[in-house]
Amino acid sequence: MSRPLRIEVPGGLFHVTSRGDRREAIYLDDADRQQWLALLGDVCQRFNWVCHAYCLMDNHFHIVVET
Repeated sequence: MSRPLRIEVPGGLFHVTSRGDRREAIYLDDADRQQWLALLGDVCQRFNWVCHAYCLMDNHFHIVVET
């Protein structure tokens, strides 16, 4: 059975989070964090999102994006 389609809400605010397997670190060093932030910027630009906030922890992250 397929999953339901995602609901798209223009101007909607979304809290997105992800954590490493077994709560292990997902960034090895500050260079990894900088690369991740650059990728987030690219994705926001590509999909015309606005990133209102982000928090990078050793084993997870949180972002708040507006679509």
